[in-house]
Amino acid sequence: MEACHSPQQSNVTSSGTTILAIISLEAFAGMWINAFMVCVLCIGWVKKKTLNSNEKILLLLGCSRFCSLCISWAYSFLSRIYPNYLYVHTVLQLAVFFQAFFNHCNLWFSACLCVFYCIKIASFRNSFFIYLKVKTDRMVMWLLLGSGILALSIGIVAYNIADKPHCNNHNSTRQGNFGRASIKMDKHFFPSFFLAGCGYAASFMAVIFSAVFLLFSLWKHKRKMQTNSMKDLSMDAHIRAMKSILSFLVMYSINFVCLVLEMVYVTQKISHMTFLIVVFQFTFPGLHSLILIFSNPKLEKALLRILSLERSLKCKVCMS
Repeated sequence: MEACHSPQQSNVTSSGTTILAIISLEAFAGMWINAFMVCVLCIGWVKKKTLNSNEKILLLLGCSRFCSLCISWAYSFLSRIYPNYLYVHTVLQLAVFFQAFFNHCNLWFSACLCVFYCIKIASFRNSFFIYLKVKTDRMVMWLLLGSGILALSIGIVAYNIADKPHCNNHNSTRQGNFGRASIKMDKHFFPSFFLAGCGYAASFMAVIFSAVFLLFSLWKHKRKMQTNSMKDLSMDAHIRAMKSILSFLVMYSINFVCLVLEMVYVTQKISHMTFLIVVFQFTFPGLHSLILIFSNPKLEKALLRILSLERSLKCKVCMS
């Protein structure tokens, strides 16, 4: 007599288990890094009773990335261990909504941070640029609010689109025929992919323009300093910001390619390409936030203090 398996039980392949293990390691590492950044900023907020514009962007960016990693990991876990649960009504729709919302918050908040660095540090004599530099702190909240509204609208659209192919299989899932339920993502999800591609492209262009303007400002400032045979603090600020934005640009370029490839390979089963895409997408939020931590003196000091405290505790345990 053959062994009977419940419909909720899933046979997980070795490749799926390996991918899930790598994703889990990256997701929890990224969640720890972003949670650390959020905690340090919140503690500083409580102590100072205020946050500057840079800290506001970092706080929202850390929160969105933490939530994005949580939702993405939960979705990956369910899709590989208990895929039938995703066919229960509203589960898939909510997963798609939150993934779209937090992913676009992540992208747009990162783009806002690059634009903020560019406007705050770059030096141009254009009247419009000077106006932006003066009004930057007031504009930051509006930029963040607009980014959140845009991400929310894309999430709502993704939810509605995800609900359409699911309705075709709703009767079968209600009756328990989970195995027969299927979603034709290539047909129904094309509008969602188009909107997502526009959002990715717009944020990517914002990062590129920020890097170009800051690089041009650095070149002008460096030539001016060489002419005057002197060096000031603005030069160091230019170089620090340029290193951060160039690292962002490299990672954004790879991330943008992965997002485009994800829309191409989304309907295919596990392959080497989809594996690399998923691995980098889970690496990006944690690694990018780690770069932000080391480019911020306050966050870097707090991280080094925690690491040194942990090292000293380990030494005490070893000696005892």
